[in-house]
Amino acid sequence: MNVCFLFIFVVFSLRSCFAKRVELNWSVEYVYGARDGSNYRRSIGVNGATPIPAVHVMQGDTLVLNVHNKLDVATSLHPHGIYNNGTNYFDGPDMVTECGIPPGESFTYEINTAAQSGTFWIHGHTRHADVDGLRTAFIIHSNKTSVDYDEELVITLEDWFSQEFLVRMEYVDNHKYDNGRISANYATGLFNGYNANRTAPIKFRPGKRYRLRVISMAAYNWSVFRISGHKMTVIEADGVRSMPLEVDGLNLGPGQRNSVIVTALNSTDFNYAFEFISTASTVNFQEDKLPKSYKGVVEYQESAPIKGFPEQSNKEMIWPDDMALQADDRQPWLTVDRTIDLPVTLYSDPLRVTFWSLGKTLYQPTIVPTLYTAMSMGELAFNESVYAPQTNAYVLRHLEVVEFVISNPFINGHTFHMHGHDFQVTEAGPC
Repeated sequence: MNVCFLFIFVVFSLRSCFAKRVELNWSVEYVYGARDGSNYRRSIGVNGATPIPAVHVMQGDTLVLNVHNKLDVATSLHPHGIYNNGTNYFDGPDMVTECGIPPGESFTYEINTAAQSGTFWIHGHTRHADVDGLRTAFIIHSNKTSVDYDEELVITLEDWFSQEFLVRMEYVDNHKYDNGRISANYATGLFNGYNANRTAPIKFRPGKRYRLRVISMAAYNWSVFRISGHKMTVIEADGVRSMPLEVDGLNLGPGQRNSVIVTALNSTDFNYAFEFISTASTVNFQEDKLPKSYKGVVEYQESAPIKGFPEQSNKEMIWPDDMALQADDRQPWLTVDRTIDLPVTLYSDPLRVTFWSLGKTLYQPTIVPTLYTAMSMGELAFNESVYAPQTNAYVLRHLEVVEFVISNPFINGHTFHMHGHDFQVTEAGPC
């Protein structure tokens, strides 16, 4: 018994020695610039910078974000995809797990990474501050990996609007819609923070294997990414290692992430085009605005000619599919304790302003954060009626296995993100 205890203690001590507290001081503030290359406007950055530099830590590190809010409204930060198991008061959604950081005040987030590695991002979760630039990549590097590659690159894909989010919301408030679709809502695609047609080349060296961590930090638009003449092998989806899946390109909804391995060709005779397409099904299509295609170069040699894409339909290409991707750990199907139906619902007012809802109630924020209610109501916290009716709350038991049946009867695709959890996709098909 003493020997076993000593062994466990030594292993724990060694791991503790390698883990660090990575402390960053973030002043969230307004900055001015033209990230799309043409519209100079106010946006939100950190320490005077936009885009915000990516955050890198090693698995096991604790990321400490000391956040000071210099905005004139409340703000908060959400580490997208992080479990926050036991620390969900650091999760970030205002009026769900916190009140938000008032103007002129500070708050410290501590993000433990012991249980996870992979490709994540950090973004504002109050008053849609992420849409105005409060978002950046968050990479947790694994201490051990079974995937062999020579170099990794982080690629962020964004939609960027010519007006601030709250200004654009006035279009909704004033019913400025066109046949149920938002008017004046065309975004510019950003590639690694800037207009995707003006991005620097991605530089490849012959024969090298590259891990591309591709993150859709878009607020609204879907993102397609592909490289001419190169296959991609998906090895990670949304922070979960996957069995290798070879594809022709990626099709990412807002918030989704994929890591892919791309093997560089052996010749430097040509450079190759890459394409980023930004599109949205709920906005009127307009030539050269939506969908919008952006082109860049994968460069082997600066003066080499560029090979473009062959004529090929989407149906002929292989894209990642939720049912085709398999988690690397190959866990068996969970045994379900309870099923909850969550239909996607569309609400329209007489002037055809549309609102989307998950479940049968249109969500509205509460005046007390939901977590505070759960922590202060004692046994009544298990009674769904103590939560505001507009939250459509479900109370789950500890370690309960819940099956969510999400039915979307509309033509518009939606991504769904569950804070603090991974989940198994067990079935998919037409409604």
